[in-house]
Amino acid sequence: MIRALFAAFLALALPAQAEIPIREVTSPGGITAWLVEDHNIPFAALEIQFKGGTSLDAPDKRGAVNLMAATLEEGAGEMDSRAFAEARDALAAKIRFNANSDSVSVSVKFLTENRDQVVDLLREALVYPRFDQDAVDRVREQVLSNLRSNAKDPGTIAAETFDAMAFGDHPYGTTGDGTIETVTTLTRDDVAAAHKAALARDRVHVAASGDITAEELGLLLDRLLGDLPATGAPLPGAAPWLLSGGVTVVDFPTPQATVFFGQKGIPRDDPDFFPAFVLNEVLGGGRFTARLMTEVREKRGLTYGIGTYIVNMDHADMILGQFAASNDKVAEAIRVVKEQWGRVVSEGVTDEELAATKTYLTGSYPLRFDGNGPIARILVGMQMDGMPIDYVTTRNARVEAVTMEDIRRVAARLFRPDDLHFVVVGQPTGL
Repeated sequence: MIRALFAAFLALALPAQAEIPIREVTSPGGITAWLVEDHNIPFAALEIQFKGGTSLDAPDKRGAVNLMAATLEEGAGEMDSRAFAEARDALAAKIRFNANSDSVSVSVKFLTENRDQVVDLLREALVYPRFDQDAVDRVREQVLSNLRSNAKDPGTIAAETFDAMAFGDHPYGTTGDGTIETVTTLTRDDVAAAHKAALARDRVHVAASGDITAEELGLLLDRLLGDLPATGAPLPGAAPWLLSGGVTVVDFPTPQATVFFGQKGIPRDDPDFFPAFVLNEVLGGGRFTARLMTEVREKRGLTYGIGTYIVNMDHADMILGQFAASNDKVAEAIRVVKEQWGRVVSEGVTDEELAATKTYLTGSYPLRFDGNGPIARILVGMQMDGMPIDYVTTRNARVEAVTMEDIRRVAARLFRPDDLHFVVVGQPTGL
């Protein structure tokens, strides 16, 4: 679950504030979407997300939503999987379905001249998927193959162990891909039930970017989504945080241990979120000037790379990090991480660190908007996170507004080295 989050992020020249004209569109049937029009190139991207995702799975049906999403393109209406693929390719369309802990996503790119046909094809997949038994069995085998491979991957083992310890019986506590046991027993009826539970109008968010007008998008939304169920399955409640500070070692025969660590985080709508966001970049951002990269890699040579992230999910908030190190260096690396975690509380950050971090965060932000597809994904992500429509134009100002006093307050409130829990997969010495 978490690995995928690390996975958490215009062919136009954008100003530093990423001032993109975003318009809210409401279809005649009441479905809303955010739109960025750009008629310079005759194609558009559409991004659809349904809240819930794999967290809707029952404990004994884990993997059902993931299997469903992976089977949506395996035939729809009168088309079997081959016919569906041929129709998509003939239209030069790109259609991708995916499921994660909090959503089922649909990504579509189409030429303007083929828009209507692509929408009709996608509607068939969303509203009338076939879920033919041979297709379900074929995709199931692919999922099982991935699960068997993941069972031998130290990074996956570390992340899944962390999840299980942090969240217990909550859906976040097990991978949304399911287990070999649960996926093996899933039936076609389970897949069809997951489709009805996950794809509904009461949880859909949509964004579009490119060669399409507001009126055209409104009509498209009703045609594409209007026949989906009005409501889906209930969403899960808040996830508990069950981890206290410490180290858990999972014995695994490898010369290099994989380490996954974290603590409870801060909600996305918390007034202190942006100071925490900036402080995390100073401490564990991916740049070589970040403190953990400097202290753990550059000065001591304990790892090739290390990073930390503020992770906000629908039902949990975390600060997470990961690195890999040889078994004889893991203990020292953990000691340095905890030491640096505490230093931001006891010593704060320097004026130079704060200024450089703000410059990086504000300067790199517009680079994310590098095409219709990324724009649509960002806009739908903003909706999923409950951000206002003007967030794109105010985000950098919020970063710039972070003061040294904010940093000190948030460091004392949030960064607690004794709360860090480290999951080590390998055969470390000295732990």
